[in-house]
Amino acid sequence: MSQQDSLQLFGDEELYVKGRHLVTIFHNEDNMYSVVRIRVEETNDEGYSDKEAVVTGHFPKLHEEETYSFFGRFQDHPKFGTQFHADHFKKEIPQSKQGIVHYLSSDLFSGIGTKTAEKIVEHVGENAITKILENPSVLDEVPKLPKEKAKTIFDTLSEHQGLERVMIMLNDFGFGPQISMKIYQAYKEQALEIIHNNPYKLVEDIEGIGFTRADELGSKIGITGSHPDRIKAGCLYTLEQTCVKQGHVYLEAEELIVSVKDLLEKSQSARIEFEEISAQVVALEEEGKVAGEGTKIYTPSLYFSEKGIVTNIERILAQTDYEDQFPQSEFLLSLGALEDRLGVQYAPSQREAIETALMSPMLLLTGGPGTGKTTVINGIVELYADLHGCSLDPKEYKDEPFPVLLAAPTGRAAKRMTESTGLPAMTIHRLLGWNGKEGFQTDEERAIEGKLLIVDEVSMVDTWLAHQLLKALPENIQVIFVGDEDQLPSVGPGQVLKDLLESGRVPTVRLTDIYRQEEGSSIIDLAHQMKAGRLPHDLVKQQKDRSFFPCRTHQITEVVQKVVENAKKKGFTPKDIQVLAPMYRGPAGIDRLNVLLQEIFNKNDGTRKEIAFGDVKYRIGDKVLQLVNQPENNVFNGDIGEVVSIFYAKENTEKQDMVIVSYEGTEVTYTRQDLGQITHAYCCSIHKSQGSEFPIVILPVVKSYYRMLRRNLLYTAITRSKQFLILCGEEDAFRMGVEREEDIIRKTTLKERLQTMEDSVPEDDAPIDLMKVDPMIGMEGITPYDFMT
Repeated sequence: MSQQDSLQLFGDEELYVKGRHLVTIFHNEDNMYSVVRIRVEETNDEGYSDKEAVVTGHFPKLHEEETYSFFGRFQDHPKFGTQFHADHFKKEIPQSKQGIVHYLSSDLFSGIGTKTAEKIVEHVGENAITKILENPSVLDEVPKLPKEKAKTIFDTLSEHQGLERVMIMLNDFGFGPQISMKIYQAYKEQALEIIHNNPYKLVEDIEGIGFTRADELGSKIGITGSHPDRIKAGCLYTLEQTCVKQGHVYLEAEELIVSVKDLLEKSQSARIEFEEISAQVVALEEEGKVAGEGTKIYTPSLYFSEKGIVTNIERILAQTDYEDQFPQSEFLLSLGALEDRLGVQYAPSQREAIETALMSPMLLLTGGPGTGKTTVINGIVELYADLHGCSLDPKEYKDEPFPVLLAAPTGRAAKRMTESTGLPAMTIHRLLGWNGKEGFQTDEERAIEGKLLIVDEVSMVDTWLAHQLLKALPENIQVIFVGDEDQLPSVGPGQVLKDLLESGRVPTVRLTDIYRQEEGSSIIDLAHQMKAGRLPHDLVKQQKDRSFFPCRTHQITEVVQKVVENAKKKGFTPKDIQVLAPMYRGPAGIDRLNVLLQEIFNKNDGTRKEIAFGDVKYRIGDKVLQLVNQPENNVFNGDIGEVVSIFYAKENTEKQDMVIVSYEGTEVTYTRQDLGQITHAYCCSIHKSQGSEFPIVILPVVKSYYRMLRRNLLYTAITRSKQFLILCGEEDAFRMGVEREEDIIRKTTLKERLQTMEDSVPEDDAPIDLMKVDPMIGMEGITPYDFMT
């Protein structure tokens, strides 16, 4: 019987199936997704007559021989037949005297025998279990029952009955089973108490619950209007969401208060006064949930990360062992010998960069494509080894750490460093020993080991990651940060590279001369003209490495299809060709283009295995993109892999559909509920392409992308191309994008902190400026930070 039929048959009556648990077929401890088989004792679906049923849903590991009622619907699975999908469940409590005695004397209750169980029922009554759960002191009425056994009984009942009570109540509040399990895992038996006391705590603690959802819950239990908990939650939500989405490290108090007022009044039709919001901002600062500095409001993590970056840069720059470690003559002699050995002639700016890197504790090296950053990195590494008399063969370092550390924000950027230097490189997360839930394994007390650290693609590093990296650096290490300041800033909050460069406090070399011009690269020339905010007059003219195909939005898919099919005929593979687009939706969006490209590169002729997940079909051979960090598998957000195997549930012991993806030899297994962690990568966003290079880049640019078109976005896209750049779309749209600079100026204080780091006063003595909010927003004379300390 189909789900629709069941709903029509039973109307508003909730469909259920009740039975004794026989076996658990599958159970995922992380999200509690389970598949179990039960012996059916009762159901209100008259069309179901089997003696057993397979039940799926999110619930804890069930106990054998216990009876449960599951509420949901029967569904016909194409491979496994009829299954009951449970939205929620409850464990049936024995009602008869004999049933309760049998239950309490079972193996669940350690040390409770039949006689003790009979005694409990005799004194507490036949509804003993319900009474004990509601008031454990009723066990005091049982003569000669030790307090330890009474506690064991109550704790065991709470453990086994608590979840189902929480799940039922959360279901009444409108939460689905998956979110309900997250709430229960976070709060256990205290879940309902926490929700009743402050439902807005869910916004802070539970991923997937936003302010609006919590506000709906708050209104159901009477927390409305200007209730302090509601205002505080609105402040935290607005601050965190705005910083994450727009890349800010802080918000101005006036901006925050106005935004919070708008949020609260839209969510519920109740007027909120500015004074009420400002008072709760002060309270949040006193509770340590926000940090205030003058009129700036930070989340504590960003505030202390920014301050930590400054502290550690100051510590690194304070090292004075490098300036005079080698005489100038020795350096020049070694540099000349290196040029002869490598067959290169370093330009003056490149020589300056190599010398500054080796004679300073820290260097910022920046430059656009073709300016020789890779050549300089190789020169630094080789000359470091020559001057220090150390080997660059990792095999020779069995009992001591390899002196040179190479790192980058993404796996693909790290791989490029390995290819260009011949030395091992890794992601910053891996260097720091990041393991997901437990965080980073390195910090001030457990520093990384090495003498020279080179980090590439630093423009991608956000404030949080920069802090974690810098605080893990040991004493007496030389640090080189390499990046292109004209690329997109980090996805996360901050603009670390830009602020470091503009502060003027860190030794810096900017490479501006183009050294790959002998190759006649029109792509490099285009990139450097774009940096200056202009385009060449021959933008649409065919070049040997660059093309422009004029077309409108509705023609993009046709043009991309023809270009890709032509490249495929010439022997280029999906790994060689990368289509980039700034938006996901629409006729020229990433989603639409991925469907088209999958049919070109990996069409299913009826013989390929595939698994459908929502609107997406994954097939063996598909090019896919990882969307979240998986440090335990050494796979990170932005990594591109290939589907190498698919196993259907009937083909494996886990009884689950599985997709196996290979990331440069590292294989990761995804079950069906994990497939949201990947997406097709034939076409991807420009942000996701950072840190990568591809032989062919196809970049559609049309006016329908207007909201996203910016100079740094287009610059980042075209500099991903190594050999061929195919532009398609509207020339006016491309010119318009190049002329538009980023209109959201990120709010950070790193540059100012760096510029004043030697003159800063101790934190306890630093004055706090009182905020005088603009009377235009109706807060004449209000100073929300009057009471801050």
